[in-house]
Amino acid sequence: MIETIRFGKTDLQVSPLVLGTWVTGGWAWGGSDEKESLAAILRALELGIDFIDTAPVYGFGKSEQVVGKALKEWGRQKVVVATKCGLEWDAQERIRRNSSPQRIMQEVDDSLKRLGADCIDLYQIHWPDPAIAFEDSMKTLLKVQELGKIRYIGVSNFDRDRLQEIMQHGTIYSLQPPYNMFEREAEKELLPFCMENGIATLAYGGLCRGLLTGKFKGDERFPKGDLRDSDPKFKPDQFKKYVSAVDEIKPIAASYGKSPAQFALRWALHQPGITCVIAGARTPKQSEDNAGACGWTIKPEDLRKVDEILAAKIQKPVGPEFMAPPEE
Repeated sequence: MIETIRFGKTDLQVSPLVLGTWVTGGWAWGGSDEKESLAAILRALELGIDFIDTAPVYGFGKSEQVVGKALKEWGRQKVVVATKCGLEWDAQERIRRNSSPQRIMQEVDDSLKRLGADCIDLYQIHWPDPAIAFEDSMKTLLKVQELGKIRYIGVSNFDRDRLQEIMQHGTIYSLQPPYNMFEREAEKELLPFCMENGIATLAYGGLCRGLLTGKFKGDERFPKGDLRDSDPKFKPDQFKKYVSAVDEIKPIAASYGKSPAQFALRWALHQPGITCVIAGARTPKQSEDNAGACGWTIKPEDLRKVDEILAAKIQKPVGPEFMAPPEE
């Protein structure tokens, strides 16, 4: 059974497990099958995963379009939809940050059209844009909110200082940071800050690009254009260390009758300051597997065991910094 929670200070009631749709767009994930992606979304909704996170840059509009088809089939009112703004791309699919007022105004209309919606529940700046004053971006978002095109404003990939700065210009309801067993930088400053300020969090990368699923041996190679090809954790010197840590966590997961992926997602939901965790699904079966992360708890002694395994196996964790688009 998938529980529902209140999302921070909003009036949104959501499942703590969020369906991520980066993989739905295919870009950076070795392509995708639209029919299968649509079936995966509909299966997640059937199971009670009623919170979907997308972005224009995922497949350069494709992800939002597929989500839009699912909303049309399922019913918009029954789903909480989060999308993003603040990135643009050229014909060569080179991405750059752009949170200018003009870009935001254009993007919100494009997203609404692709989603087939008249309002977006949660609208997030995808990456901070140092070239544009936060005050200008926020003024535009507040204007879009007044027009009824978005309900709540959030940010993604902001550090604590930038989060504090943008909060001076309007209410920020949520933060989307990278966070999973292997990428825990957010615990130092971001999560405590969010807890102090009542900011909801959506942890992305909950399965660390599939590393926490337990399906890798550590000698796999990824095609050019696949995100994992540029992730240092998937390079030969690091890959086997991470796989070895997952192998030690597997028996703990099995003691709950859960897969390593289900255990990793549940683990994230147990961490202080984490409101929701995002997990992608290419197929209906993956949606079903993800749903198995809900409705149970991990004992404190097993949470401690996980920390011990990680400390022993991964002495120098590699972060997700490689994903950041250029600031210029």
